Amino acid sequence: MAKVAVSRLDFGYFVRPTEETGTGAARVVACLGYLVEHPDGLILMDSGMGTDPDVDAHYRPARRPLAAALDDAGVTTDDVTVVVNCHLHFDHCGGNPQLTGRPIVTQRVELQAARSDGYTLTELVDAPGLRYEELDGEAEILPGVLVVPTPGHTAGHQSLVVRADDGTVLVAGQSHDTATAYSGDALAWRAAQASQDATLPPTPEWIDRLQRLDPRRVVFAHDHAVWTP
Repeated sequence: MAKVAVSRLDFGYFVRPTEETGTGAARVVACLGYLVEHPDGLILMDSGMGTDPDVDAHYRPARRPLAAALDDAGVTTDDVTVVVNCHLHFDHCGGNPQLTGRPIVTQRVELQAARSDGYTLTELVDAPGLRYEELDGEAEILPGVLVVPTPGHTAGHQSLVVRADDGTVLVAGQSHDTATAYSGDALAWRAAQASQDATLPPTPEWIDRLQRLDPRRVVFAHDHAVWTP
């Protein structure tokens, strides 16, 4: 039986300037994608960073091209059968123009936002030959592979839940910037299930859906750390 597995891709990094970090210092941020190997096809979650003079001046990115990242995994763009973007900011859909003809799975509200001024690099969104599969909520895109809306960072943000051979993997994208942030929400959810009387920190409504899917690993677009229960 063919396996179902999730592996990480390295698209490089960018530097988030001081005014965006809230820490008083700049921060170097990883840019990661993921491949889902499935008997029915190869899913790519996010495709790297797009380029633009203003973006480059602001974020000082060190890009690894999509082809190079895929080569590390022993595949090419021709092998990718489905693309999923957690959202359509420039650092998640930069390689999409190289993936023409395949369905690009996105929430309808996200695609609408991406076509508005100032949201992303518009040339990445409507490049010739791109084909979108627009969703209005949760959907199973291959057997055992769910797209789940996780709004917050953007209104149309989505995550990918994969029933892999070694347990359920949640490819969370930028639902949380770090594994530590996810851990905080997961622990607050756990406390709520235990009917804690004390006031608990608020959590996104969708954390209940994700935790009830029983993830064994949660991986992120901008953090090399992996959350485990």
